[in-house]
Amino acid sequence: MAEGEKLIPINIEDEMKSAYIDYSMSVIVSRALPDVRDGLKPVHRRVLYGMHELGIRANTAHKKSARIVGGSFR
Repeated sequence: MAEGEKLIPINIEDEMKSAYIDYSMSVIVSRALPDVRDGLKPVHRRVLYGMHELGIRANTAHKKSARIVGGSFR
Protein backbone atom coordinates (compact mmCIF):
# COMPACT_ATOMS: atom_id res chain seq x y z
CA MET A 1 0.00 0.00 0.00
CA ALA A 2 1.34 3.41 -0.95
CA GLU A 3 2.04 6.10 1.59
CA GLY A 4 -1.03 8.11 2.52
CA GLU A 5 -3.62 5.63 1.17
CA LYS A 6 -6.34 4.44 3.49
CA LEU A 7 -8.16 1.13 3.52
CA ILE A 8 -11.91 1.39 3.23
CA PRO A 9 -13.72 -1.42 5.03
CA ILE A 10 -16.57 -2.98 3.05
CA ASN A 11 -19.10 -5.67 3.78
CA ILE A 12 -18.14 -8.74 1.73
CA GLU A 13 -21.77 -9.85 1.37
CA ASP A 14 -22.82 -6.53 -0.12
CA GLU A 15 -19.80 -6.48 -2.45
CA MET A 16 -20.52 -10.06 -3.66
CA LYS A 17 -24.19 -9.24 -4.29
CA SER A 18 -23.28 -6.14 -6.24
CA ALA A 19 -20.61 -7.91 -8.31
CA TYR A 20 -22.89 -10.86 -9.05
CA ILE A 21 -25.76 -8.63 -10.14
CA ASP A 22 -23.43 -6.61 -12.39
CA TYR A 23 -22.05 -9.79 -13.96
CA SER A 24 -25.44 -11.43 -14.45
CA MET A 25 -26.88 -8.31 -16.07
CA SER A 26 -23.94 -8.11 -18.47
CA VAL A 27 -24.46 -11.78 -19.43
CA ILE A 28 -28.17 -11.24 -20.00
CA VAL A 29 -27.59 -8.17 -22.14
CA SER A 30 -24.69 -9.58 -24.16
CA ARG A 31 -25.72 -13.24 -24.58
CA ALA A 32 -29.26 -14.05 -23.56
CA LEU A 33 -31.26 -11.30 -25.26
CA PRO A 34 -31.69 -11.34 -29.04
CA ASP A 35 -30.23 -8.44 -30.99
CA VAL A 36 -32.88 -5.97 -32.17
CA ARG A 37 -31.25 -5.69 -35.63
CA ASP A 38 -31.81 -9.31 -36.68
CA GLY A 39 -33.50 -11.09 -33.76
CA LEU A 40 -30.58 -13.50 -33.27
CA LYS A 41 -28.59 -14.35 -30.18
CA PRO A 42 -24.80 -14.43 -30.57
CA VAL A 43 -24.71 -18.25 -30.48
CA HIS A 44 -27.25 -18.50 -33.31
CA ARG A 45 -25.34 -15.95 -35.34
CA ARG A 46 -22.15 -18.05 -34.92
CA VAL A 47 -23.95 -21.20 -36.09
CA LEU A 48 -25.35 -19.46 -39.17
CA TYR A 49 -21.93 -18.02 -39.97
CA GLY A 50 -20.39 -21.48 -39.55
CA MET A 51 -22.96 -22.92 -41.96
CA HIS A 52 -22.08 -20.20 -44.45
CA GLU A 53 -18.36 -20.93 -44.09
CA LEU A 54 -18.98 -24.67 -44.62
CA GLY A 55 -20.94 -23.88 -47.77
CA ILE A 56 -24.17 -25.33 -46.41
CA ARG A 57 -27.15 -24.07 -48.36
CA ALA A 58 -30.72 -25.26 -48.83
CA ASN A 59 -29.77 -27.02 -52.07
CA THR A 60 -26.60 -28.78 -50.80
CA ALA A 61 -26.17 -32.24 -49.30
CA HIS A 62 -27.27 -32.93 -45.72
CA LYS A 63 -24.70 -32.39 -42.95
CA LYS A 64 -25.04 -33.55 -39.37
CA SER A 65 -25.66 -30.80 -36.85
CA ALA A 66 -22.62 -31.90 -34.82
CA ARG A 67 -20.37 -30.94 -37.74
CA ILE A 68 -21.99 -27.52 -37.96
CA VAL A 69 -21.89 -26.80 -34.23
CA GLY A 70 -18.39 -28.25 -33.89
CA GLY A 71 -17.18 -26.02 -36.68
CA SER A 72 -18.79 -23.00 -35.07
CA PHE A 73 -16.95 -23.38 -31.79
CA ARG A 74 -13.38 -23.94 -33.01
